[in-house]
Amino acid sequence: MKYMMFVCTDTEPDTDKSAEPDIEVWVAENDASGRRLDGYQLASVNAATTVRVRNGELLVSDGPFAETKEVIVGYDLLECADLDEAIEIARAHPMARAGRIELRPFADLG
Repeated sequence: MKYMMFVCTDTEPDTDKSAEPDIEVWVAENDASGRRLDGYQLASVNAATTVRVRNGELLVSDGPFAETKEVIVGYDLLECADLDEAIEIARAHPMARAGRIELRPFADLG
């Protein structure tokens, strides 16, 4: 099952002082196992553009889709047996402590 893993900042990071996981190790391990299919860090929210159409009119605005302090800073596309495996992968990501991780399965359109 494929999961999109959104990597987000958080205004209330973990206060645990123990060493955070190394992102390069996390990427290497999950790439080697075939569980991470793709992933990349995103540019700053200053580079974001939001596109909407309302009553036939194109509305383009600078910035992310919502006024919030938490923003999506990257993504990873995962291939997992189930949600439990996706959670185990996400919990080892450094941003699970410094930010937050959102897991969302791809819709079954078939």
